[in-house]
Amino acid sequence: MSEQGTGKPWRSREVTEGYMRGGQRALLKSAGLKKSDFSKPFIGIANSYNAMHAGHVHLNGLAELVAKGVEEAGGYPFEFGVIALCDGITQGHDGMYYVLPSRECIADSIEIMVQAQRLDGLVMLGSCDKIIPGMLMALYRLNIPALLVTGGPMMPGKYNGESKAIYEIREAAGQVLAGKMTPEQFEEMEQNVTNGPGSCAMMGTANTMAIVAEVLGAALPGCATAHAVAENKAYIARWSGRRIVEMVREDLKPLDIITQRSFENAVRVAMAVGGSTNALLHIPAIAAEQGLSITPDDFERASRTTPLIIKAKPSGPHTLWDVEQAGGVPVILKELAPLLHMEEKTALGNTLAESVADVENRNPNVIRPIANAYAPQGSLAILKGSLAPDGCVVKQSAVVPAMRRHTGPAKVFDSQEDAIQAMREGRIQAGDVVVIRYEGPKGGPGMREMLAATAVLMGMGLGDRVALVTDGRFSGATRGPCVGHVSPEAAAGGTIALVEDGDLIAIDIEERRIDLLVDPEVLARRRQGWVPKPPKIQSGVLARYAALVSSADKGAVLRPPVAAGR
Repeated sequence: MSEQGTGKPWRSREVTEGYMRGGQRALLKSAGLKKSDFSKPFIGIANSYNAMHAGHVHLNGLAELVAKGVEEAGGYPFEFGVIALCDGITQGHDGMYYVLPSRECIADSIEIMVQAQRLDGLVMLGSCDKIIPGMLMALYRLNIPALLVTGGPMMPGKYNGESKAIYEIREAAGQVLAGKMTPEQFEEMEQNVTNGPGSCAMMGTANTMAIVAEVLGAALPGCATAHAVAENKAYIARWSGRRIVEMVREDLKPLDIITQRSFENAVRVAMAVGGSTNALLHIPAIAAEQGLSITPDDFERASRTTPLIIKAKPSGPHTLWDVEQAGGVPVILKELAPLLHMEEKTALGNTLAESVADVENRNPNVIRPIANAYAPQGSLAILKGSLAPDGCVVKQSAVVPAMRRHTGPAKVFDSQEDAIQAMREGRIQAGDVVVIRYEGPKGGPGMREMLAATAVLMGMGLGDRVALVTDGRFSGATRGPCVGHVSPEAAAGGTIALVEDGDLIAIDIEERRIDLLVDPEVLARRRQGWVPKPPKIQSGVLARYAALVSSADKGAVLRPPVAAGR
């Protein structure tokens, strides 16, 4: 039996049609369906609501609006849950080991639900750092009509009359330790630094990936920067419910929209808006679900040829609310149009060029035209050299000019906790290069963020005078000369495993170099005596993750790319 507009049966008919499906129909009736509902497309609503997660605590309301839109368009909605970790809550303890691995769990769980229950279309609701990438991985892996509704940024907090974001309270902790802020001032700032539900009010990983989703055509226009509590976020949720039913009837799938050029657009936009270093992990992992390859070299080429047109926190003064008021992603696309593949499609089926034809930049001081860009290059720089033969990354847009070229002695630590203890004890001095290793995908395991360490450095006044180099990763909130994703990682025998206290490390962002200034013969002797350290956690899901995960320069994925749409 063919369905209108598709020329082929909907997947749900494998559950609902024929005498042999009587048991399935009976179970669905017990879940509340009527006989007339079996003729409707079945739409999954993957909801990552979480009562402990500021970015997701409001998603139940958006899910209800998506379901209403599905029903209005003649579909039947089925909501199911998805895990969601808050990177902010997992900072500074063993919980952070689990955050990056959760990305694969999210993608796997959505795949299992959709494939097992034969859903025809899918709307996914998520807001934050690993949830959006995991959902996008599932979207391309499944290749059924699908949309992402990002939960939206929270409104910026206010302290002393200034807009604030969550990373600033973490840096304030260092100020308290350094005697530069009183406990009373800290408590007042803590009370006011956040403002209601939503993803953190900065250009961190969550909002970087929300923008990427919209550029790819996985979310409706305007979705990425529509704030969690704003009226247009509610409208977009309901619109997405209606649109997904239309996409099922049109048989419009992700692989009909997304191409290699779409990912090239996404990388370039991420560079132009000051995007997070974590994009270097997530965009390649999403592309791999289509069998496409996005490498650190692609990021480097894009960043070198893309001007920086937004400087939002933590790299500049603006918030995501400022970006939204200026016009959001549609204006970003219009300003960058000469550099983009504007013939690529949106989730509405039209081209990017058509979708932004009538938009206007409402604040060129926030989203700058190319001719008046903040900088001639984008946010990230890929460094290579003897310390990182396969590359590493720095958010160059957040590095002060004086530290763009720096050579200093190494202070070496095998965990973030040991490094923080040294900072608190005053053992880190201006000019040092702090090396934190065995924090990579395998060695962590789980490639923890080093935000706790960078926040202490910033708070103590050393953030722009000390470099930090790690095979772990950084939060989108990180600023300063912080170099992450060093590949190969220490656990895999990378050069970073051979560094000793006092070795000189040279970082040159302009030349894209990072080198360990040690005689090769000395390094060869050190390698002969090197014994790898075991992962810090060797049981449960992290043991499996450590055994299967790729290196950071490959996106920290668990398997080779496979063809989508099976």
